[in-house]
Amino acid sequence: MATLAKTVVATGASSGLGFEVIKQLLVQKQPYKFILGARDVATTQAAFGKVEFDKSQHSLVVLPLELSDLKGVKKFSQQVLERTGQDKLDYLMLNAARSNGAEQQGPHGSKWCESYIVNHLSHHYLVHLLRDKLVASNSRLVFVSSGAIRMVKDPSTLDADLKGGSGAGSQTVYAGTKFTALLNAHWWRRQLTGQCTVVAVSPGLIPDTGLSRGMQVTIPPEMMKDAKSVAEGAGSILAAFTRTDFPEDPDQIFLTSWGEWWGRDVIEGSLDKGLQDKWSPSKEEIEKEEGIVG
Repeated sequence: MATLAKTVVATGASSGLGFEVIKQLLVQKQPYKFILGARDVATTQAAFGKVEFDKSQHSLVVLPLELSDLKGVKKFSQQVLERTGQDKLDYLMLNAARSNGAEQQGPHGSKWCESYIVNHLSHHYLVHLLRDKLVASNSRLVFVSSGAIRMVKDPSTLDADLKGGSGAGSQTVYAGTKFTALLNAHWWRRQLTGQCTVVAVSPGLIPDTGLSRGMQVTIPPEMMKDAKSVAEGAGSILAAFTRTDFPEDPDQIFLTSWGEWWGRDVIEGSLDKGLQDKWSPSKEEIEKEEGIVG
């Protein structure tokens, strides 16, 4: 009997870690159907066109997705639902990220800076839009996170730092958006308990990705000894697709790049349910605030 294909919907797979994750899945014997969102569809299609894989076993489609435009996120979600039809949506990988600071005003009239919208709010909105399908599919949601969440010492500053035009630098904004996204992963874990599996994962320190373009930062030499290749980082993310040895503590959903589940002492700041609720607005609240109609 032929093995049923598993469907993977992903953001941030046009280059870097996300691209490598899909490449590594394309060489597996397990058949996959990939639905990828990308800002530049033609370039992404051309990049995957250079990857050798068995097209009789895997299928791959790239759909337009600009994560800084939540109206576009809504259209992408509708296309995903049309493409999947009656098939299950097995995996949702939320990987896309920007590392720009908050010097500019928010895009499309938003009060939030672009990095916050791309790294957190757009993904949260996408999960809202796909929620019924995810629940029906008993999906696994993989939030690609970062050890940078430890840089957030005082979450009360996030309201100001993550606003468009706040002037907050790239390191502050990146850490803050990854922290709010981790709060959101916890929130979705609570909402989807018994229905979906939610995992956050750090790929580790990966210098050779495009993410650092927006950061004005030099990595200290002592940190470089822990640096990983893009292939190794992608392997860490793929572990989050398959790991089933979850700790008894349901809050321990963060998988490190060295394969351990981070303890509560490390992720303590993200376990505040009040903060999780605050940074996980309802679908209706998002649409009202961002002016999304229809």
